[in-house]
Amino acid sequence: MQWLMDFMAQGGVVLYFILALSILLWSLILERIWFLRIELPRSNRSLAQQWQQRAEHHSWHARKIRAAWLSRQQQAAQQFLPFIGILIAVCPLLGLLGTVTGMIKVFDVLAITGTGNARAMANGISMATIPTMAGLVVALTGIFFRTRFKRLSERGVHQLAELLPTD
Repeated sequence: MQWLMDFMAQGGVVLYFILALSILLWSLILERIWFLRIELPRSNRSLAQQWQQRAEHHSWHARKIRAAWLSRQQQAAQQFLPFIGILIAVCPLLGLLGTVTGMIKVFDVLAITGTGNARAMANGISMATIPTMAGLVVALTGIFFRTRFKRLSERGVHQLAELLPTD
């Protein structure tokens, strides 16, 4: 656990914000995994049973009920995906902010010591690179899951459409 505290200290204050965003992002990712793997198929089966219990499937009213169910499932399947996208976009920007604050620290060392203190400059450089790396790593993992969730949500809604035949 000490290594984590050392890593966070080297990255500066911005790294704590990236950590907070990554925790939020991963909470949403885990929720989406649960929903798309467990809840969506369960809900699809329930709606398919309700559809089979209907006496008729051809009327205008039946088609509108089917369309409403499909739309509701699509909204539920894609819930939080825009917010996940926002978090993915913000993480590299926070990393860039960390780069700027680290470089400011390097320039402060140069301004104070003149020719430069190598140790102090190294601290500023690590403060510049670590948040950038962390922001990019968090964003890359988020991009992978967001893309996967889009496909899984489309597949789940398509499966529901197949379970609700209009005969």
